[in-house]
Amino acid sequence: MSIIHTFDNNSEEIIHPSAIIEKIENFPETVIASFSCRFTELFHAVFEMKQISHMVAGGGRIPIYQFEYKGQSLGYYQTILGGPASAALLEEILAKGGKNVLYFGSCGSLDKTITGGHLIVPTSAYRDEGTSYHYAPPDDYIEIETAGRLAEIFDELGVRYHKTKTWTTDAFYRETRNGMEARKKEGCSVVEMECASVMAAGSFRGASIYQFLYTADCLDSSEWNTGILGRMPDDLRESIMKIALETAIRI
Repeated sequence: MSIIHTFDNNSEEIIHPSAIIEKIENFPETVIASFSCRFTELFHAVFEMKQISHMVAGGGRIPIYQFEYKGQSLGYYQTILGGPASAALLEEILAKGGKNVLYFGSCGSLDKTITGGHLIVPTSAYRDEGTSYHYAPPDDYIEIETAGRLAEIFDELGVRYHKTKTWTTDAFYRETRNGMEARKKEGCSVVEMECASVMAAGSFRGASIYQFLYTADCLDSSEWNTGILGRMPDDLRESIMKIALETAIRI
């Protein structure tokens, strides 16, 4: 049986998150999740971040923080790259009491006209990973139910963005040119590693999951263009953090 047919909605999981994760009283309902230590450093520089819990992954602890922004209590944690890890940590955040989770992170552009920090609102995610097939029936794409509301928020904030399908892959080093061209023909303008997974997991658990992306490198050329990958300007980082904050208090 192929992995795309592994979804089982007729029996309960053997290990439910609540069996090992305790619900935390007054846990923030809305939690921001980033993938970058540089953003974590920026949050700490700007806000008084209080650690309220932690998660364990790969032998290390992942702190969960609570802070105030414009009178609203928000949560924050730095999640891990890749669909399996990010979805597993999402399960724990929801079990602790989170209800809305906003992800933001970098992506590779498949369109050279939207590179170097363009903001992306993904509308659906191609399931070139394995995690989503444990949370949703087989299909090529996961539809992102929150994309419309996220676009509305960006419009309210006057934020420029590009709406598109995204390609979620488990294999960063196996993004082939033929694969890229196939996804482009289907309407994907970017590639990343988590969207399909966290959207499927969140929807299965009845949570509201949002995600926006910012383009870093570009695959749409004869050679890979690293763009701003690993060297984002400070002013762009601060702008993206502000957008994440303003979005979080509106979802």
